[in-house]
Amino acid sequence: MMKIGIISDTHSYLDKQVLHYFKDVDEIWHAGDIGNLEVTNSLAQVKKLRAVFGNIDNAEARKQYAKFEIFSIENCKILIIHIAGSFGKYNKETQDLIKEHQPNILVCGHSHILKVANDIKYKLLYINPGAAGIHGFHKVKTIIRFEIENGKPKNMELIELGQRGKV
Repeated sequence: MMKIGIISDTHSYLDKQVLHYFKDVDEIWHAGDIGNLEVTNSLAQVKKLRAVFGNIDNAEARKQYAKFEIFSIENCKILIIHIAGSFGKYNKETQDLIKEHQPNILVCGHSHILKVANDIKYKLLYINPGAAGIHGFHKVKTIIRFEIENGKPKNMELIELGQRGKV
């Protein structure tokens, strides 16, 4: 069993609560729009980090992280990409990656909208953790924590970190 913490759209801000909520996870996944690399450096000091760059990320972040990640954990294939398109209506790049790699879980960010849903058409679990930063149009900072066991996600927790503008 693996415990996973998912975060996205930090935009150069890391809420201290994140480190508390992710202290017992095995891996942290950041779905892009990191902002300042101090965010990912801090997360990587806590646990193993997998991250992708987002549309606001600079050349330094794009050099350190890929546009997408595809990997397997506990017989579960995961695709992480920052801009996937809307649920069920993915952009061409994401559709092509899904068709080629057939992930069980798609993790994305960009929209700042927290959403977890089964996509029957593509046979995957869609996870967007919302936004954990203080910039954007979201009202509440959010992250996700869950487990993968025998290829199946379980014990999904949607965690609210407080209002967006509050540091």
